[in-house]
Amino acid sequence: MISLKNIYISSALAFSAFAYSQGTFINSNYPQSYENQTANSVKDFTSTEKLMTAKELVDININSMMSDPVLRNANWGFVVFDPKTKKIVSSYNENTPLVPASTTKLLTTETAISLLGEKFRWITQFEYSGNIDSDGNLQGNLYIVGSGDPSLGTNKAGASSYRDIVSDFVMAASEKGIKKVNGDIIIQTGVFKANKSQNLPQNIVWLENGNYYLPVGSTYEISPANEKLIAKKSSPFAVSKNFYYISPYINQMVYADIFEGIGLTTKLPDAPSYLANTLRTTLVKSGIPVSGKVISKTTDLNPEKREIITAYQSPTLSEIMYYTNQRSDNALAEAFLRMVGFQKNGDQSLESGRSVVVEHLKSIGFDTSGLNYIDGSGLSHSNLVTPLSQVKFLTGLMDEKYYKTYFDSLPIGGQTGTLKRMFYGSGNGQIFAKTGTLNRVKTLAGYMKTNTGKTLVFSLLINNYAGSVDQVKSKMEQLLQPALSL
Repeated sequence: MISLKNIYISSALAFSAFAYSQGTFINSNYPQSYENQTANSVKDFTSTEKLMTAKELVDININSMMSDPVLRNANWGFVVFDPKTKKIVSSYNENTPLVPASTTKLLTTETAISLLGEKFRWITQFEYSGNIDSDGNLQGNLYIVGSGDPSLGTNKAGASSYRDIVSDFVMAASEKGIKKVNGDIIIQTGVFKANKSQNLPQNIVWLENGNYYLPVGSTYEISPANEKLIAKKSSPFAVSKNFYYISPYINQMVYADIFEGIGLTTKLPDAPSYLANTLRTTLVKSGIPVSGKVISKTTDLNPEKREIITAYQSPTLSEIMYYTNQRSDNALAEAFLRMVGFQKNGDQSLESGRSVVVEHLKSIGFDTSGLNYIDGSGLSHSNLVTPLSQVKFLTGLMDEKYYKTYFDSLPIGGQTGTLKRMFYGSGNGQIFAKTGTLNRVKTLAGYMKTNTGKTLVFSLLINNYAGSVDQVKSKMEQLLQPALSL
């Protein structure tokens, strides 16, 4: 916590002497909010800055924000930490658990790169069973075996499109000598099987950046009766409607069977099925008939002997992590969470992923006393973390071998990613941090390069602020501006 007693005594005396010598006086409610100062008082305050240290200016700035209309009734915490001395430079409510929003991804992506490695890739294998006769007839089945690749077909982080993947599969099948398939195309999705009955994240955000969300699976007991759904009639004369929502995990429109104001059961888009059906269509168009159909299997008690035709590899985890943190991609972050759960426990459930992340954080000394880790993306309002635990966590990463890759994945103030439209002036190219945005929640945590050449770590978590998002972003910039001179 900041202590302003000494600052008030020394700075107030210096300021009074300065103001008296200039013949100009300001309101006794010193320090004033920057936005409420008169032109003369702004001039005087700017001159007085020269009499204060950067540390004093940071603390004065924090105190000023306490009475600012945007933050006056907000719950917020702020801390600047020196990784060399391992000491707090300045802070306010640094031990208060607050909703971190998408700065939660700092924990998720670090766990993934630590446990899976920078070069980890998801593999989607194309296989066949049976035999290929001398005429090129496959007496067997084709298999697409997935591993939960979150970038499959999306073009994210340099991932291939469905069209390119299918084209490679068809070419590989032709090179294998397959001219006809007397069998089915089977999707093997046991690694990341859909589980609609699992528990959903608590208090998942309903409204973010203007998009209405409902969670994946059944909404029983969540009661979305008052939430906005997109409803579309199949025809002007139809009685029934088709209901849709935007999934926060996959960023796609999802079809809902029914909506009666109590519970909603949804049909999830099936990426592997889309890939398999596109493959079947393309094979037929390419002159390779397929007699069977597309079948999905999550488990196979009596698996056929199969041989690999080819395999598609996702971009590396470091490339996907860069895309995730730059664009704050929720779907990729949730996939990271499930993959670490699968790799560690053999279970791809949300609960497994959460336990693995929390255990990993404990193993590296993370202070979990104020931590409530609910999902991998930060969409839940039930996520909690303290600003101090965030900065100590980020400080510890500076000694890790993957630190540069992790650091490079963070948006740069005024230049890249979700920080491109902040820090146009002061702080441009000096702030490297993860942003977070939910309804009435705005957060920022990462590193700053000061004007004196230091690297400092900071966390600024603001909950329940007043005003607009742009206003609170402006306050964040004002809070960090004097810290750049430390």
